[in-house]
This record gives sequence, structure tokens and C-alpha cells, in this order.
Amino acid sequence: MAGDKSITQIQNISKSTTNVETQIKQTVQQINVDLSKIDMTSAVDSFKQMEDVSKAANFDGFIAKIVQLQHTFVDFQKTVRDVVKNIGYTNPAYGLDFNCMAVMDMIHSQSPDICQGVSGKGLKKYRGRQGAGDQGMMFGFACNETKEFMPMPIILAHKIMMYAAILRKNKTIKWLRPDAKSQVTVEYEGYKPVRIDTVVVSHQHDPGIAYKEIESVIIQKIIKPVLEPLGLLDKKTRYFINPTGRFEVGGPSGDTGLTGRKIIVDTYGGMGRHGGGSFSGKDPTKVDRSAAYMARYIAKNIVAAGLAERCEIQLAYAIGVPFPVSVMVDTFGTSKVPEERIETAVKYIFDLSPAGIIKALDLRRPIYRKTATYGHFGRSDFPWEKTDKIEELRKAIK
Repeated sequence: MAGDKSITQIQNISKSTTNVETQIKQTVQQINVDLSKIDMTSAVDSFKQMEDVSKAANFDGFIAKIVQLQHTFVDFQKTVRDVVKNIGYTNPAYGLDFNCMAVMDMIHSQSPDICQGVSGKGLKKYRGRQGAGDQGMMFGFACNETKEFMPMPIILAHKIMMYAAILRKNKTIKWLRPDAKSQVTVEYEGYKPVRIDTVVVSHQHDPGIAYKEIESVIIQKIIKPVLEPLGLLDKKTRYFINPTGRFEVGGPSGDTGLTGRKIIVDTYGGMGRHGGGSFSGKDPTKVDRSAAYMARYIAKNIVAAGLAERCEIQLAYAIGVPFPVSVMVDTFGTSKVPEERIETAVKYIFDLSPAGIIKALDLRRPIYRKTATYGHFGRSDFPWEKTDKIEELRKAIK
């Protein structure tokens, strides 16, 4: 997603395939700056108890935004239309057009039963302490197979889509349309990636484009510039490009569902476990989101500190309760010290209360628009991606 300013930036980017990584990083940063100007929560005064359990659905030119809010106002008409426009749905032929679609707001207050637990007005023994906004388990994962401390398959899939967006928006490939998705299968020996076995890319396109042209262009101009520098492609690598043979009808008009249905692409591509709760549309009192971010933060710092090659953190909460009911560490046999010592250090260093998580990661800010594409993890501009606890962890386990 990008506005005019981002497109101007993209047009000046070098076409050299050796600079693909830099192109992706610079463009995504510029896009994020532009999008932050229209972030929905920027209209909210200090995030004022905004409880957005949003469910967004589309039906051929109609978008319903169903939200719970407290003490705030957001111009949903402008926000939704701006987002749809920046994604690229600017033509009725695409099945959705920002200018002529219908947008309906359905706003109501949060359940008072939930609110009293979150605001510390519930059970007497928890009075005055912010409780979790829901029950459930959350997982965070990190590994040392990429510089982002993420599993290689999901990182590569994201980078293919980032680069495709660049080439679509600067008109290098003029027939590309907004809808697209990718999948990368990596072969491992133990925990070490050794080759890329399969690449799948489905990309919406204009009518009348020959399949052979689509297949060739996507492989040669999108996939290979991103993946070839890794040295993991070989003659046996398989490519599946628009495998149905045509992808003209796309976006919400072609396939739509409720917010929260992309929990695996939002996280680790299936490499780590998932508690089942989605992130999108939830404010940080919902531990489905905030605790998953904290779990990633902890796992990444553990791996970055060299305490393990892989790490998964599991947290669990009960609604209205101001502390986790479970904290577990799993290093899959790769830890340099006993896991019990790592777990003890985690509980000592990190405040895992719902309020503590929000404070530590500074989550009451309009930062969430960036997470709508390319996943929630593996990009340095998110606070849960910091590696500022390395020394504390090392000292705590001595």
C-alpha cells in the first residue's frame, strides 16, 4: 500500500537485482511513513481504552466495519476509503473501488462484563490491577536461520510479495493488479536450510495477458531477483505460478472472509505453534495480540543472546486476571544452558502482566497499520523486534 509520495519514491529505485533487499527495505519504510498519516488510531486521544474487536467483511463493493469502541471517534468512511485506495483498488473493474463502494459503521460500547475485568474493577482480589482482556494461550518463536531471527520460508514469501508490490506500483509490470500471495518451501537438514524446493506465487492480473508471459515475468522479474542471491535455487526447484491458469478476479470480490483468518502468515508460516487467536482489530488489552508480541520479544532476545538456536515462548492468561497463568520455554534441544534457568531468567526480567506488556512495548500508539501486510514479525520497526535484553539475560543465567 502506498500513496503518491511512495510511488514517486519507488519510481526512482534502481532496477539492479543485486539491490532487491535494499529496494524492499527502503520502499516498505516509505510506505509505512505515508500510511501512518492515516492510521485509524491516530484519531484517538492516547488510544483511550479503544477496544476494537473489528470484523471486516466485503460483499461486491460493500464493506462493513463492525467495531467496539469506548470514549472515542474515528472517521471510518475516510479511513476505509483511504486504505482501499492505497492498496490499489481504484477501478470498478477490480471488483472493489474506493470511490463508489459502500461503507457501513456498526459501533457500540464494549461489554461491561469484560471492561470491569480489564479496568481492574472486577473481582475484589484483583481490584485496581489491569486484567487480561481474554483467556487463551499465546506463542512467540525465534530461530537463528535468518538475520531477522525468523524461519526462512515465511521471510522469503514476504519478500517476494514486497518486491512484487514495488514492480506493480512503479508500473514496471503494468498488468499486475493488487491481489497476490506467495508460498516458499525450503528443504532442511536438521534445522539448517539447504535448498529452496518450491515457490508458489499467485498474482492477480489484467485480462488478456497470455499465461506464458505471466509465468515467465513472475519467475524472472519477481522471484529470482529476490531468491537467487541466497544460492538456494537449483535446477530441481519447482515454480507454480497462478496454478489455476487465470487470476483476473481478485481481492475482496473474488475471495473474502472475516478479519483474523490469516494467523499463520501473520506469524511464523506454521514453523512455530499458534494459540488460535488473531491479532488484527484488537487493542493491546487483548492478550491474543499483546502477549504474542511479548512472547516473540522474549524468544528473539534469547536467540540473539546466543542462549539457544531456536526458542518458543508460551504464555497463557485468564480473562480479568492481572498475571499469566502459565509461562513455558522450549528450545527444541538447542539451548546452551538448562531451559529451567532460561525460564527463571524470563520471569525475573520481563513483566508479563497485561499492563506490564503494554508499558514495556509501548503499545498504546498508532503503530498497527504496518502489520496489515507482510506479517507482524521480522521487521525492525516494531517494538517487539528489539534485542535490548541480551545482556540482562546473559547475566541472569550465570
